[in-house]
Amino acid sequence: MHTQIVRQERTGELEDSSRIIGHIQGKNHGPTLIFFGGIHGNEPAGVKALQHVMQQLEKDPLTYVGTCYGIKGNLAALEKGVRFIDEDLNRIWFANTIEFSNGTDKEVTSEKKEMHALYQIIKSILETNTPPFYFIDLHTTSGETEPFIVMNDSLLNRRFTKHYPLPAILGIEEYLSGALLSYINDLGHVAFGFESGQHIANQAITSAEHFIWYTLGLTGFMPMKSDALQSIKDQLNKSHTPKRFYEIYYQHLIGKDEHFKMIPGFVNFQRVAKGVTIANYNNHPIVLEKDRQLFMPLYQEKGYEGFYFIRRVPRFFLWLSKYLRRLKADTFLVALPGVRWASSKKEGLLLNKRVARYYAKAIFHLFGYRAREIGPDHLLLKNKERNSKHKEYYKTPWY
Repeated sequence: MHTQIVRQERTGELEDSSRIIGHIQGKNHGPTLIFFGGIHGNEPAGVKALQHVMQQLEKDPLTYVGTCYGIKGNLAALEKGVRFIDEDLNRIWFANTIEFSNGTDKEVTSEKKEMHALYQIIKSILETNTPPFYFIDLHTTSGETEPFIVMNDSLLNRRFTKHYPLPAILGIEEYLSGALLSYINDLGHVAFGFESGQHIANQAITSAEHFIWYTLGLTGFMPMKSDALQSIKDQLNKSHTPKRFYEIYYQHLIGKDEHFKMIPGFVNFQRVAKGVTIANYNNHPIVLEKDRQLFMPLYQEKGYEGFYFIRRVPRFFLWLSKYLRRLKADTFLVALPGVRWASSKKEGLLLNKRVARYYAKAIFHLFGYRAREIGPDHLLLKNKERNSKHKEYYKTPWY
């Protein structure tokens, strides 16, 4: 497998070739696609899929428009086949710490060093390539699942991912703090995750390959006729789960010294009836009090999220939120009691928790805000819309 970086006279040369699965430079300027595989070391399907695709792309690079990268994530964890060594690499991407860590301190965790290496590559790609940029993180799940998309809730992400014949989970940023793609979304680019199947399933590799090929065609990197693109799309369209937007409304977190065991047999997107026991938590059964739709049941040793509950986002809600965000109507939210701008840059809202219980989450979701607790008194609500670089995507074939 080709692991060296293709030299570009106009951009210089990247480093860390052991992390680069492949780098294809097309003949003409165009979009820049960045695929990550193996951010979790027990999820090698994305790496294998990228290796297969890059081998094919390297046969005739001059026919492509733009640039494509395939990048390995957690090298140390991939070598050992474990999710992570010291901490989850996909939970530590915080803007206020990334640029100030050089990744060389002996006391720094293994994942902090991996993050530093990845950050340097991302920074170099953004500085030396042309927009629009697409960042896509390839994952698999511990439980059985059909392929799906997971993303931060921005109109730019929604507009791009609606072209995939797959169910999509919105608003993951409200429940997963410090994810790689949340950091990149804050920079304004299209960035989302693709879950191709179960860790150990060969079909997960195949699904990831279909997904990569379709993305290359959809973005215009790999010019193809509409019938050829549709043929690849049909390979992805095998899911029994409807192509809809869903949102998470409950997350079961597992504490450091707590015991959690999922009952065997549950699958992703499964509807589970009231009264069914789904897990054991600290030697007590978790019995559903209502009918629920299950998402990401945990069937591995490492991980802090036991399971989620999801629900379908109504079409009217999606339509209304689109127009409210386009009108920048969120400026009226600060008129509500207990709500104020987090800073003079208006990059987020602070919500007083004493009055938060009177407001439905859905109100803030309409305007693109997702909440994270930042102390005993306040919630911080962040919005991905203000930084979205829509103008860079206006002339793309899918926009």
